[in-house]
Amino acid sequence: MDVETAAGDLLGSLAARADADVALGVQRYFPEGIRALGVRNASVVQLANDWFRERRDVPAATRMALAEEVLSRASHHEEVLLGFALLHRVARTGLGGELLQRSEYWLETYVSNWAQCDDLCLKLLYPFFLGHLDRIPQTRRWVASPSPWARRAANVAVVKFVRRTVGRTTFELPLSHVFGNCTRLMRDDDVYVQKGCGWLLKVTGAVHPDEVAAFLRTWHTDMNRDTFRYALEKMDEETRASLMALKSSRR
Repeated sequence: MDVETAAGDLLGSLAARADADVALGVQRYFPEGIRALGVRNASVVQLANDWFRERRDVPAATRMALAEEVLSRASHHEEVLLGFALLHRVARTGLGGELLQRSEYWLETYVSNWAQCDDLCLKLLYPFFLGHLDRIPQTRRWVASPSPWARRAANVAVVKFVRRTVGRTTFELPLSHVFGNCTRLMRDDDVYVQKGCGWLLKVTGAVHPDEVAAFLRTWHTDMNRDTFRYALEKMDEETRASLMALKSSRR
């Protein structure tokens, strides 16, 4: 396969699906603005799947090279999503540890909004981790990244593994991982990093309510108010009310 030619064909097919009305409508989800073609997410994934349906013998390494080429040319939101979609089907068993290294690079280089970050985490890294649970701790280094999207991904990439049945076993993300990440990021000045902290704490609170409540009581004076409120969403009404009163008393 000529990777450069294939990338050009794929990007051309994506551009042919552009819809100005869809592009205008999607802007409301991105207050900071994005460059969008106006192709719905499902259509991006379908394009990637259809392309490989006719080329079933393409090895995972070539898919990775193709994804890299698409990402290097991306100038619109959906082109980044297409780069990730090219790897969905081989993430669990076809790719090795290089995916985490490349993901860190992509987060720091190509990802430019929360939706791209979450797409990478939930559609690509999630199936990868299902086949490589031992790799999950490696994401902890992302909390120190200069990129807010990598710092957000440090939490979003593991949010589905707070407690997850994988085959015949149940995997639980250690609380030290959750609290360590959130302690290091709770003063981060990026709103999307803060929302990532709140999301991970909320999901963890549904599984470990007492431990998360204790964490929030300890750190309530340091924690962003919106992050704190988000973390409470899955807790029982009484606990939620007592913690919010604690937070309110510090205003």
